[in-house]
Amino acid sequence: MTTPPTRRYAYETDGAEIYRRSFATIRAEARLDHLPQDARVVAVRMVHASGDVDLTDHIAVHPGLVAAAREALQAGAPILTDAHMIASGITRARLPHDNEVVCTLRDDRVPDLAKAWGTTRSAAAVSLWGERVEGAVVAIGNAPTALFHLLETIADGGPRPAAIVGIPVGFIGSAESKVALAENPFDIPWLVVHGRRGGSALAASAVNALAREEEL
Repeated sequence: MTTPPTRRYAYETDGAEIYRRSFATIRAEARLDHLPQDARVVAVRMVHASGDVDLTDHIAVHPGLVAAAREALQAGAPILTDAHMIASGITRARLPHDNEVVCTLRDDRVPDLAKAWGTTRSAAAVSLWGERVEGAVVAIGNAPTALFHLLETIADGGPRPAAIVGIPVGFIGSAESKVALAENPFDIPWLVVHGRRGGSALAASAVNALAREEEL
């Protein structure tokens, strides 16, 4: 098609104006005052990804999360995820140090590990992160079992990440896994969306916001 279709609807077509008005709407409608000042831009990005201004009522952030995650990323730490959709949603151009983004879910060893341990493939995949966990930024947006498994591995003396974005979605174990993360006794900074909400888009948007300091 070499000519545009006949305009039949009234809608904004200027990309910059859509961007400006979108974030102005979020700032006007979303509750942000309960969040640490440096985490509010992260919450705004998450609202933008979800289209849900009420999301901020369920977001909780450790006061040291943003500083810990940004320091780790600027030092070159990897980002470890439980889902390839999160890895695909991370904007590599925003990463400060060409950081490696890792998802081991498709590793050939995962099915046998999951069967042997009587757990999900997502949880088994976490075990393959190995020593890369130490000082990493972890983003879990899919499987509550992956988050539980990570916390159990840490409790057993395993390596500790610099920060955990824990937003697994679902009806079974999702809410409970986030409570476990928020109450972790290891002094690891965290971000959660309490309840059943979550998903890859939210996790990726949080990482993208943490990767680069900005004003919206």
